[in-house]
Amino acid sequence: MKKYIMSLDQGTTSSRCIIFDKSGRIVSMAQKEFSQIFPREGWVEHDPMEIWATQISVAVEAMRMASIDARDIGGIGITNQRETTVVWNKKTGKPIYNAIVWQCRRTAQMCESMKARGYDVLIREKTGLLLDPYFSATKLLWILENVDGAREMAENGELAFGTIDSWLMYKLSGGMCHLTDVSNASRTMLFNIHTRRWDDDILDILNIPRSMLPTVCPSSSIFTYTDAEIFGTSLPIGGVAGDQQAALFGQCCFDKGDTKNTYGTGAFLLMNTGGKPYTPGCGLVSTIGWAIGDIDNITYALEGSVFTCGAAIQWLRDGLKIIDSAAESEYYASKVPDSGGVMVVPAFSGLGAPWWDPYARGTIIGITRATTRGHIVRATLESLAFQTADVVALMERAVSVKIGSLRVDGGASANRLLMSIQADTLGVPIERPECVETTALGAAYLAGLAVGMYSSLNEIRSNTVNDKRFEPKSNESQRKAAIEKWHKAVSRAMEWAEE
Repeated sequence: MKKYIMSLDQGTTSSRCIIFDKSGRIVSMAQKEFSQIFPREGWVEHDPMEIWATQISVAVEAMRMASIDARDIGGIGITNQRETTVVWNKKTGKPIYNAIVWQCRRTAQMCESMKARGYDVLIREKTGLLLDPYFSATKLLWILENVDGAREMAENGELAFGTIDSWLMYKLSGGMCHLTDVSNASRTMLFNIHTRRWDDDILDILNIPRSMLPTVCPSSSIFTYTDAEIFGTSLPIGGVAGDQQAALFGQCCFDKGDTKNTYGTGAFLLMNTGGKPYTPGCGLVSTIGWAIGDIDNITYALEGSVFTCGAAIQWLRDGLKIIDSAAESEYYASKVPDSGGVMVVPAFSGLGAPWWDPYARGTIIGITRATTRGHIVRATLESLAFQTADVVALMERAVSVKIGSLRVDGGASANRLLMSIQADTLGVPIERPECVETTALGAAYLAGLAVGMYSSLNEIRSNTVNDKRFEPKSNESQRKAAIEKWHKAVSRAMEWAEE
């Protein structure tokens, strides 16, 4: 009997490998950051080969740390930064350009042009998404139009497009597969979430050859097997999901109405909406959560996206250099009773829901001679809570349901002060599980189902243990006043972009 599941968690700033046992307990974890490439203002890229190198190295390291052999591993789950676009040559296996990251805003004008031609309604109806640079489609089109020889090679069937999961599976299989899962496909702006197929109308509009696209599989199924030379034995890849859908699954949000928020590089609020897509006319998107066993056995989700969350804490560390580690953000923020009137709007890559303004830019307001490092750090933490509160309010209006509590996960959810601020800002309890690595855990659970380690969702649900519940302490008038002040700061960030 195999004892473990390997989860490859390929994120925006680092590659990780977490090995879980059947109970969902972390046996070992290895992580390695990789380079962030900023060729121009608003452009964000990654080196796909560096992503592969860091991901495979942490997989080997995690096995070494746990003193286990690959033969003890029942299967591999993959979860990944979504929308990030890779195009590689099918013959050589080499990328023809850097990966264009989900945060990249280079195609904003391209999207505006498409909106002017009325394509936004069609895109929304077919894909559940907004016509925005955030998603993969226009990133792929940019590569075809701007990389020498790309269009000709694509028309000749020589190029493959994929999100990061596709790229990793291609490399892990020794170049033997070109696959993705329904959750990642639903984030490309090329996939019809109703027919569950690549959409011919959208492909024609963007002039994207179908030959570039991967085969779409259920999120929990045997995708392929690893090249035996990589780990010393061939392992099945049995679970694949985009990071936020994986976190929803890892939080055991299996029932309609279950809601979670992941505090990662961005912050992403997802609600399980059951077997039918829900497409509201607001700043939310409808997406595929997962499919188990069959591509038509779909669970859908409603999602609101905040572009900058943990990345704001990373900015405090690497950009302003006013903290030495992410953990220090809680220490310095707790040294002051409040932000001293300072408001930070971390619109480093524009604003997501509910604003969807790709041109907004980061703003700090309210600085005085009395402002200290602690005030700026606390204001940054508060901005993460305010952004989440905006999305929660939007979702509550869209589905006419008041959220009674919020399940949280992701790296920043370990920050106790941030969780307390979040409870006060929302006015509802925050529930944090014992294992906050629910993104990787969700991928492991999906793989475990596919390889027979788990027999049902109820068996998985029995693993869940809550670590902490944060109760709100502020009153309604305080909450409303703080949010009103936040909205004023957001309006300043958006006004700056218009000037």
